[in-house]
Amino acid sequence: MAVNIVALIVKKPKILMLIIPLLVLGYLYEIFFIRPTMSYMGTPQATSNSLSTWTHSVRNDDFAIGYNILRGNPLWVSYRLTQIPKNAPRLKRPESFKSDWRSFNGLVSDDYTHSGYDRGHMAPNYAISTLYGKASQEDTFLMSNITPQKPNLNRKLWQRLEMVEADYFAKIFDSVWVVTGPIFDQNITRLKSSFKVQIPDSFFKIYIGLKGNQPPKALAFIMPQNVTGHEPLTKYVATVDEIERQSGFDFFAMLDDGLENAIESSKDIESWKLKSLANIQSKY
Repeated sequence: MAVNIVALIVKKPKILMLIIPLLVLGYLYEIFFIRPTMSYMGTPQATSNSLSTWTHSVRNDDFAIGYNILRGNPLWVSYRLTQIPKNAPRLKRPESFKSDWRSFNGLVSDDYTHSGYDRGHMAPNYAISTLYGKASQEDTFLMSNITPQKPNLNRKLWQRLEMVEADYFAKIFDSVWVVTGPIFDQNITRLKSSFKVQIPDSFFKIYIGLKGNQPPKALAFIMPQNVTGHEPLTKYVATVDEIERQSGFDFFAMLDDGLENAIESSKDIESWKLKSLANIQSKY
């Protein structure tokens, strides 16, 4: 088919003059109309020109990724939660992780084999699959959505937070926007099984709860790699300001400055009923 298209263009070069503007318009539509709807108040913006925070967009139907080739990690992932319907099916977990050509580094599942680290989801399997269905669930198993997490973090503490956000936070608000990703320290360490993948020092999650005409409510966490997995969630509450300093990204840049400053400096656990959820254990 590609050969036929090339032959047609060679035969009728004026067609190319029509195709190029359409491609440009399509790209501009993607940049200015589609991508902004995938994150709350604008996509995260790097605060420096460092290659370590440079990202290119990897957009799926129900979550967006800012991917860094040099680190072999998504540096941020954003998605939107609403209350899970009572009759939502519990989908079977896919059997394997798949490579994503859009990451441009050829990462495959075997790059993590015998590394000592789990393949940690940023956009979560549970919430995305129950809200958006099988195709979106499979997108969460693309390697562009994966980052190295130690087992006690991935299978315990992080999983508990994923359950709480889907089963509890989403019930408190009309909708909850989430942006999550890794944080790296100055020491560059890579998987022993693959030099393509840098190991994060910790991970962040930021929640923005929206309800009616009320001001948005924020809750943020920074979770280190070295946890037992049984710690209370309240132990790792942080501010958005702290995450911005450590991650090198500016979040919610389209918010009014006064409101942005207020929610990014707060630790409002009461609005999220976090004290009652801090020690809840995962059910899956």
